[in-house]
Amino acid sequence: MGPDFSGTFVQKDQMGRPAVNTVFVSASSKDEFNVTVPSKQGAKFQSMFETNLTGLSPAYANSGDKNALGLDAAAFTGLLATDVLNVSLDGKTTFYDGTNVLTGRALADDVITVELLLIFGGEDFSENPSLSNDNVDANDKTFLNSFPYLASPW
Repeated sequence: MGPDFSGTFVQKDQMGRPAVNTVFVSASSKDEFNVTVPSKQGAKFQSMFETNLTGLSPAYANSGDKNALGLDAAAFTGLLATDVLNVSLDGKTTFYDGTNVLTGRALADDVITVELLLIFGGEDFSENPSLSNDNVDANDKTFLNSFPYLASPW
């Protein structure tokens, strides 16, 4: 007997960009965020994201502070609050490579370090160095050349 898919299903989690939901959505708003259509998230949750960002990061302590993308706290959290992974159809697919930003995600992209740098690193990634790197630089196994691309976890 196979699984029964006849019931009503409800989305329980949404995570377009790794760690964004985990870090910026307050516990009391998790369920609401997870079921909000992405096109409505920015307007509904940006102010909460900004409050949490400025509370967490000394890189945004002063009015006008920006990150390496040139975004102040309001603009950056406006981007993050719509939690989707954008994909460039005509350019390089990467989370961040120094030039291309949030144009998708390659498996080898160190997305957590990139997010930490954009949150804590300031305008040139030099601020708050102890907060700007998770010190996990690569996957512990080589990616496969064909689907499913990810190596077995064991």
